[in-house]
Amino acid sequence: MSTYQKIVVGTDGSKSSLLAVERAARIAAAFDATLIIASAYYEDNEEASKTLRQDSVTILGDDTAQQNLAAGEEAAKAAGATKIEKSVRPGTPVEALMGIVNEHDADLLVVGNRGINSLTGRLLGSVPADVARQSDCDVMIVHTVD
Repeated sequence: MSTYQKIVVGTDGSKSSLLAVERAARIAAAFDATLIIASAYYEDNEEASKTLRQDSVTILGDDTAQQNLAAGEEAAKAAGATKIEKSVRPGTPVEALMGIVNEHDADLLVVGNRGINSLTGRLLGSVPADVARQSDCDVMIVHTVD
């Protein structure tokens, strides 16, 4: 098994996403890897309304995304991660996560399972399913909601 050097985890500030951050932080601590906590945001309501999928929290503006990253960093430190970076990017959660993974040449992407088993997720796709299909690195989908 290869070791992970760079792990990206997505957060939207929700309790579910913070559970994914904690899991990713434990893995990062175990591998002495860099944990990159990532968040997407929409620049305005018009951009947010263009998405058909509503399985993730709609984050408007960079300020809210930065607050979510700060909460994620606290959770990651509490779970044992020591090498932590933060990255925020405008766009849909899938676009932002894929951009951040590629930008950092990540070995592992960790996301929560919210939306994967919903009717909308089954019909239109979900963030976890879409990133799993698109990612060139390993993807871990953490069971964060029933």
